[in-house]
Amino acid sequence: MALAVPTSAEFPVLAREGLVYLDTAATSQTVRPALEAMDRYYETYRASIHRGVYPIAAEATEAYEVARRQVAEFVNSTPGETIFTRNATEAINLVSYSWGRANVGPDDLVVLTQMEHHSNIVPWQLLGCRLAYVPVLDDGTLDMDELDRLLEQRPKLVAVAHVSNTVGTINPIAEIARRAHAAGALVLADGAQAVPSLPVDVAALDVDFYAWTGHKAYGPTGIGVLHGKRELLETMPPFLGGGHMISRVGDFESTWAEPPAKFEAGTMPVAEAIGLGAAVEWLRSIGMENVREHGRDVTAYALERLADVPGLTIYGPPEADQRGALVTFTLDYAHPHDVAEILGREGVCVRAGHHCAQVLMRRFGTPASTRASFAVHATREDVDRLVDVLGKVQEIFG
Repeated sequence: MALAVPTSAEFPVLAREGLVYLDTAATSQTVRPALEAMDRYYETYRASIHRGVYPIAAEATEAYEVARRQVAEFVNSTPGETIFTRNATEAINLVSYSWGRANVGPDDLVVLTQMEHHSNIVPWQLLGCRLAYVPVLDDGTLDMDELDRLLEQRPKLVAVAHVSNTVGTINPIAEIARRAHAAGALVLADGAQAVPSLPVDVAALDVDFYAWTGHKAYGPTGIGVLHGKRELLETMPPFLGGGHMISRVGDFESTWAEPPAKFEAGTMPVAEAIGLGAAVEWLRSIGMENVREHGRDVTAYALERLADVPGLTIYGPPEADQRGALVTFTLDYAHPHDVAEILGREGVCVRAGHHCAQVLMRRFGTPASTRASFAVHATREDVDRLVDVLGKVQEIFG
């Protein structure tokens, strides 16, 4: 089944004249069903959840927990293993502070990769343990032999992106988890780029923690997700303290609620969770296999067209089958920020900079690059527009 490319009917922002939005890897546009679901909450049953006994409070609580079930089912997790956070960054920090501080000492090793987003590096630096990095090969894939050598050191955790936000590499997460578990290590996968663009089955991947975020999955900002194996969540101490995460508060000590409530202190982002639930239901209606095939097609076309642009270098795997729906590149005659500014003047929205992946940028010997990332609404015509405006960049700087 071919994907019927969504239009401004589903994405209101796309109604802006001349807009070609190619920055979904940073933030996706919010789909209309998510906007409408949040509006219904604000307009008809806005109330705090898990507290009030009056009807609209019960309605809000039910909607929030329905959203949790929708989000869990979307990636084949369970509601009891699905924690709402502010974003993927907070989800990873939750693991670092809660599980990490209880299980990782200064002499223990955490293994990362050179392609990690800063959100999957800095929390482990703050933990104060030893760090080691799996190298990225010239084609943008991980050096799995070096991973095996690092696993011989018996690390406590391997933290790895499912899909690189910079070079697009789709990593073999299930195989990494198998090798890591055989070495006695847990695995955290950063799925921020994967969940919106390809089918994800957390149970089949067999990772211990899986983090992602709503604002890249056609939902709102302010809502992220952490899936964790139940037996781990039950033993982990809370990350934040306050209302709702307690079972009982005494004068000098407290006891905690069961997960996921134990990790959801205070008033949670109710509208945002409801919006994310609607967004993933919309994606489910399309079919993630169709989303993946559409992204692969547009990315393959972009790789083909960009290869003909003079002085342009593409980073990452050469084949679209190995990539998420994005392409990162540099021009040897123009700085990425200048490229992005000129593209932006013509309505083509791309990202320029280090993409919160400075370790990877250093690996490839460039401080910055330009990234075009493709949503479900992206078309080959959008790629043509990108390439046409790159021709103007060449006229100015080439």
